[in-house]
Amino acid sequence: MSRKKCRRKVWALIDPIAHAIAGAAITDTASLDKLRMLELSAIEAFAKGHATREDWRALADLLNLCETLARDGIGPEALDPCTKAQEALGHAHARHTAGKPLLFTGPELQAVRDSYEFHDLQRTSISRSQYEQAITKTANRIKSAHPSLKVYA
Repeated sequence: MSRKKCRRKVWALIDPIAHAIAGAAITDTASLDKLRMLELSAIEAFAKGHATREDWRALADLLNLCETLARDGIGPEALDPCTKAQEALGHAHARHTAGKPLLFTGPELQAVRDSYEFHDLQRTSISRSQYEQAITKTANRIKSAHPSLKVYA
């Protein structure tokens, strides 16, 4: 009687070399363009006064991620405009709960635009894997209601 032997099967679902290269590379422009369009349209909606909850959420995610990257040492100069933009987002939310449309005042809009520019520089200067780690870290901070994170809804 012969013994059973383990015959391992290797499934080539992904190419590990290509996966490693993609993780080490800068994020591709097609993915970044989709994010940029979402964020710029949200900023424009707030400027015009037509913003929705999805626009608010897009800007909150942008600012939280910008803050996380800045605290991790990637563009620490972005903390000041990011803090001002988070306060602006909070003020817009307070005005909206009072019955007014979601919009920014002039200085608030400029703070959000500055934060967007800093965040765009942050995400184009790091690899995709670092950016995904920052997204995961931000999501975990939101779930745990970290005291330094300012999420207004």
